[in-house]
Order: sequence, then structure tokens, then C-alpha cells
Amino acid sequence: MVRPATRAASFRDLPGWQDDRLDDALLAFSRSLPALSSHTSGWPLFDDLRAHCEAAARLVSTGDVSEATARSFFEARFVPHAVVQDEPHGLLTGYYEPILPGSRRSSAQFPVPLLRRPPDLVTLVDDALRGTAGIGLTHGRQTDDGVAPYPTRQEIEEGALDSLDLAFAYLADPVDAFFLHVQGSGLIEFDDGDRVRVGYDGKNGHPYSSVGRHIISQGGMSAEQATLESIKDWLRADADRGRKAMWENQSYIFFRELGPAAETATLGVRNIPLTAMRSLAVDAGCHELGLPVFVVAPDLDPGALGKGFFRLMMAQDVGSAIRGPERGDVFYGVGDEAGRLAGRTKHPGNYYLLLPRPADLAAA
Repeated sequence: MVRPATRAASFRDLPGWQDDRLDDALLAFSRSLPALSSHTSGWPLFDDLRAHCEAAARLVSTGDVSEATARSFFEARFVPHAVVQDEPHGLLTGYYEPILPGSRRSSAQFPVPLLRRPPDLVTLVDDALRGTAGIGLTHGRQTDDGVAPYPTRQEIEEGALDSLDLAFAYLADPVDAFFLHVQGSGLIEFDDGDRVRVGYDGKNGHPYSSVGRHIISQGGMSAEQATLESIKDWLRADADRGRKAMWENQSYIFFRELGPAAETATLGVRNIPLTAMRSLAVDAGCHELGLPVFVVAPDLDPGALGKGFFRLMMAQDVGSAIRGPERGDVFYGVGDEAGRLAGRTKHPGNYYLLLPRPADLAAA
């Protein structure tokens, strides 16, 4: 792990800190506890982070956490540190969980399969590090002669895995299916009435590349024109052209059913339940998962929150495109409105890492 340089600050230095309501941030932080309890780290502050998360979970379990209590908790147990890098700002984007119609059987209406994890797929690096630059293939295919590269997106869509009978759901639209891969999870409203959440369960190991960036490079639209909806429209306007553009992203995601939508949560890395507007995908090669991060993005207008984004977020997810010390992906929640907000988020931003104080002193 290559941790970024930081500069100690105070909570008074954090723009918008006093205006952020922190009671739901404390709840979001507490949801990292199972992941922090089941993993170890060589980071010297890891045990303190876990101890503070345990304390947060105890507070939340009382069922009565006020905003003032949550604010006192974070200010007593953490010290903000500004990330210092050569560039003046990082980049914030957004992601969400789509709701898509589907079927358990292939048909003319629902021809696009979602595939479960193949039995011969092996994980070569910790999934938490799958977005880290320079790590090569993240997954491979176990063969009698060792581990080989898995088929690419194009090869899979042209039938390379058909003999394994991996399809468990079918969607109507290849563009929606492609962006479900990009988001990593979603809700499927099956034609039999079931509403089921599906989530990430591995990938073919090939590097992710942005279809939007490819379209821009080919002159399909300008960077200023590129939003989630405009990219989808471009891909759908010419099916053959769109399919070839999507094949430029060789990465392919495998899914699993998590259960009925009403009984499950959107899951981030290491099965951390995500919280809309509080969970952040980060580069786990730079930051400890579970760490609170105060995000400052004055130009971001996230709907009902008003102008400017000044929010305490939790590092609870990763993504293949999330690389760098101030590169973040904001989880906006579930459904069309969340997708609209996520799709228009591409703004400069900065991080203040909340580094844990020694747990024995903070609790004293």
C-alpha cells in the first residue's frame, strides 16, 4: 500500500464540517465493523480504527444517537489530515444501484444473460485491490497447466462460456446489462413478481476501461457532452457500433443473487452494507477500508443537499476505475433518481482523512 502524504488539520479547517449532520454518518461507520473484525492490516493505526468502530456500533445499538453525540464521537476519536499531492484536486464520480426488469428464462424480450461465477475462476489478488494500478490480471482461469487468462468481454459474449451453463437471469437491454457490470450490483424485477438483489462475485481479471472515454476518443461526443444518459443513448443508437464500443472494455463481471430486495442491502467490498451519500469507493492501495473521509467538492450540486458537497463519507467500496489518493466514487443509492445524480457527477474534490487517535486515550 502506498499511502498519500497528509498534513494535520483541525475540524475548524474543514469547510462545511459544522453543517453536516453526522448521526447517519455514525451509523454508516458502524457498518464497517464486520469487515474490520475479519481482516487484519499492517497499518499502525488499524487496531485503533477497529476499536473506534466497535465503540460506534455500541452507540448505534442503543437506538438513540443524536447529531451532537455523533459529532462529539468523531471529534474526540479522530484527527483530520488533508491529503497532499501534486495535483490541486482529485476527481469525484458517482455510482448507484439500478432497478432493471428481467426474467429467469431467455426470450426475445429478455435475451441478455447475467452469469454466475464460473467454477474455474481463481482470484489472484485481494478483491479490495482490484482497482489499484499496476497489479496486472486480478483473476484467471485454473487449468491443468496452471492459471491462464480468462476470456475477454467480447469472447464471453460470443459464447466462450456457454458450455458452463452459468446464466441465472436475463435482461432486456445489453446497454443496461453493461452498466450493471460497471455499477457492480442492482435490483432485478423478475417477470414472475420476484424482486431480487444481485451483487459482484468476481470478474474475468482483465483491466477496466471507460466506454465513455473510448467514445470521446473516437469523436463520438465531447467530454462536456458525456453523461451517463448521453453515453447510453449513443450506444443504443447503433447496436453494432455500441456493441463494439462496449467490447473495448475487456473486463466482465460475474454476479450472485444476494436475496430478496426487501431483505438485503447493497454491498460494498468485503460485504460492507452501503449507505447512500455516506459510502465512498476509494483506491484501497492508498487508503484503509473503513476509514472516515471528509470529502470537499464545492462545485458538486447533489440534488436536495444544495450547492456544494461537504460530507463525511466512509471508505467502504472499491472500483476498477478508482485509482489515486483523491479519486472517489460516491454511492448515491438505488433507482432512477440516484442514477441521474450519479451520472452527472464528475467534479474536482479533496479529501480530509480522519485518522484515529489512540483508542485508549480517546476513550479515557
